[in-house]
Amino acid sequence: MPRDECKWFPTCPMNRYLRMGILDRRWTDYYCHGHWLECVRYDMEERGEDHPDWMLPDGSLDENLRGK
Repeated sequence: MPRDECKWFPTCPMNRYLRMGILDRRWTDYYCHGHWLECVRYDMEERGEDHPDWMLPDGSLDENLRGK
């Protein structure tokens, strides 16, 4: 059974963006706290693949987060 929170959440940029108030909570509510096995970021992290901090859990890039 999956954990309630993604193991990468404490160090994930999504967590930082959420704390900064610049990321809609729906991203972390869905992906980071329950459906993290569906997260593109999680998959890439597990494979050791580089990915930009501003990539959202669905794999899309949010240029508004770039450089934050």
